[in-house]
Amino acid sequence: MVTTQMDVKRIGEQVESASEPFRRLLEEIHRVIVGQENLLHKMLVGLLSNGHILTEGVPGLAKTMAVSCLARGINTGFQRIQFTPDMLPADVLGTLIYRPQDGEFTVKKGPIFSNIILTDEINRAPAKVQSALLEAMQERQVTIGKETFPLDDPFMVLATQNPIEQEGTYPLPEAQVDRFMLKIVVTYPTKEQERMILDRMAVTKVVHQVEAVMQPEDIAKARSVVDEIYIDDKLKDYIVDLVLATRDPAAYKLPVADWIQYGASPRASIYLTIGAKACAFLAGRGYVTPQDVKDIAMEVLRHRVIVTYEAEAEEKTSEDVVRTVLDHVPVP
Repeated sequence: MVTTQMDVKRIGEQVESASEPFRRLLEEIHRVIVGQENLLHKMLVGLLSNGHILTEGVPGLAKTMAVSCLARGINTGFQRIQFTPDMLPADVLGTLIYRPQDGEFTVKKGPIFSNIILTDEINRAPAKVQSALLEAMQERQVTIGKETFPLDDPFMVLATQNPIEQEGTYPLPEAQVDRFMLKIVVTYPTKEQERMILDRMAVTKVVHQVEAVMQPEDIAKARSVVDEIYIDDKLKDYIVDLVLATRDPAAYKLPVADWIQYGASPRASIYLTIGAKACAFLAGRGYVTPQDVKDIAMEVLRHRVIVTYEAEAEEKTSEDVVRTVLDHVPVP
């Protein structure tokens, strides 16, 4: 036990110094973005966890601007891909170009070959384009023709989507959705924040002054510290219980068995653990608390729980299921 306490103290000291640049990054982004604390915090969690993020919200809520500010603050590569119904996979990945002078095919790389990729309105493109991202998001590589190209590190896909009820949207395939570590729902600003937006942005020439406060190598160092953060075995069991409760709610005496068609995949357990460590890192702690798990649980689970038709008929969503699970599964 003494050794564990000494290790936690040592890790805590490393976290304190390694997390300082991320706090400065957050301050820098807030020079442009008003409010949206949850979105910005979870974006940093995704970055630290080496995961991808799906954001959902109506147009005009600064989703795109937040991602571009993040890329500028890290001083890394950034590509924005606007998804449209007429897109082809080659528009994302790249393609082979024939050169008639020597009869050879050469590879023309697409916009996916960068560090931070903003896929804007991802659910406006057909499934074949969305599936083109699967290899890049999971294996961190892209195959064009017979050649496979590794992607740069860090590599992070931040996708925005419109609410599915809007015209011209396609539902994302389950395999695609499950590859996103987090799904963040972006809401409207408060009255006070709306007034701040008005004061800051109601000019004909808006200047986005985000200075680079980090380098890509700082992220790799921070991730190695995140991996060292202590998480108790009881908390690991709690995470497993949360995920299993979405698959077999009756075993945990939850009144939501009729609402769940499919529970969360094993990726949920992995991302809950890594995400909780990242939350502890951003809080400057060398250990994970149950609140860290709860803070990240909704974003990790809401898109992995598929509800039944009965649930939809009762106007129950996956978020209602996750809230019930968090309320009923005992906290260690």
